[in-house]
Amino acid sequence: MARLTKKQKEAFSKLDPEKAYAIGEAAALVKEVNYASFDASVDLDIRLGVDPRKADQMVRGVVALPHGVGRDVRVLVLCTPDKEEEAKEAGADYVGLDEYIKKIEDGWTDVDVIITMPTVMPKIGRLGRVLGPRGLMPNPKAGTVTLEVGKAVQEVKAGKIDFKVDKFGIIHTSIGRVSFDKDKIYDNAVELIQTIAKLKPASAKGTYFKTISISSTMSPGIEIDKNSIAGL
Repeated sequence: MARLTKKQKEAFSKLDPEKAYAIGEAAALVKEVNYASFDASVDLDIRLGVDPRKADQMVRGVVALPHGVGRDVRVLVLCTPDKEEEAKEAGADYVGLDEYIKKIEDGWTDVDVIITMPTVMPKIGRLGRVLGPRGLMPNPKAGTVTLEVGKAVQEVKAGKIDFKVDKFGIIHTSIGRVSFDKDKIYDNAVELIQTIAKLKPASAKGTYFKTISISSTMSPGIEIDKNSIAGL
């Protein structure tokens, strides 16, 4: 086992591995135990009591984080020429259609979100093998397949993210940066948890929120006491 650095030892010393922390306390602590020299991402990992193999227990949704994710989101809009100006004015980083489809087919995926239109989806369908594994495939449920491309771009730039439970029943997503103050981290975490709570499948039995933990890119995970989210 690799030896811990001085910074890592200091970070771990601030945590009680046997304790689950109140969500507000965890939001403050994740800043204290970060030992990266850069502005690390703050992430939530939520294990749900669902079986993702069953279609009626697939938890997926979108949430507008009140304080955004703390980084510039690179947006590609694949649209018809009549929508290009709308997309550009809204702040899209890349706008076009056939030329970007060709670039993606050749392996280019240097974007965070792809937004497109229903009428363009037949052209994009063949890109699924490239975009799917990277979580970039546009989806109506995530609001990334729409005729209102300008509005969609603005929402993504403002902090709207989509999330999806993986095959292990876990939702993993970024909710900010360690440079955020603890109140902003708390607000974003609560907004995500509340949104996921509303999406509990009717067929899911037993405990819905199995475990919740918060961490930064380079820090120990901090378990959140589920009792502290009751009534949020």
